[in-house]
Amino acid sequence: MIARVVDAPLSVAEHEEAVADKAAGAVVSFAGVVRDHDGGRSVTELEYVGHPSAQDVLVELAAEFAARPDVHAVAVSHRVGMLGIGDVALACAVSSSHRGQAFAACAELVDEVKHRLPIWKRQLFTDGEEEWVACP
Repeated sequence: MIARVVDAPLSVAEHEEAVADKAAGAVVSFAGVVRDHDGGRSVTELEYVGHPSAQDVLVELAAEFAARPDVHAVAVSHRVGMLGIGDVALACAVSSSHRGQAFAACAELVDEVKHRLPIWKRQLFTDGEEEWVACP
């Protein structure tokens, strides 16, 4: 199982390899990629800032999903620091015996990471303004 918060580039392929299992008939992966726009405004870069508990929360989430009877393995990582357009901010992969289970688990994992992980995003726009997103 991979579950980490890092300040280095992420590889979705590494996450897919980490969940490989002879019993798995499906591996579903996801890459959350920095896009060049939000809300009709042009974005130049993002900064992700994590709470000190972020690593522990991510490990807990991965363990919850890995413990499901229909999931063989889970790998999930979130990046922090400055990211440019096209960089991967969230990488995850889930393996399961069947595609439906793998798709459902991966989608739910992404939603739970976005909901529970204490990492906040600062967007920088081309007009020089900035905005914090999902910040309490």
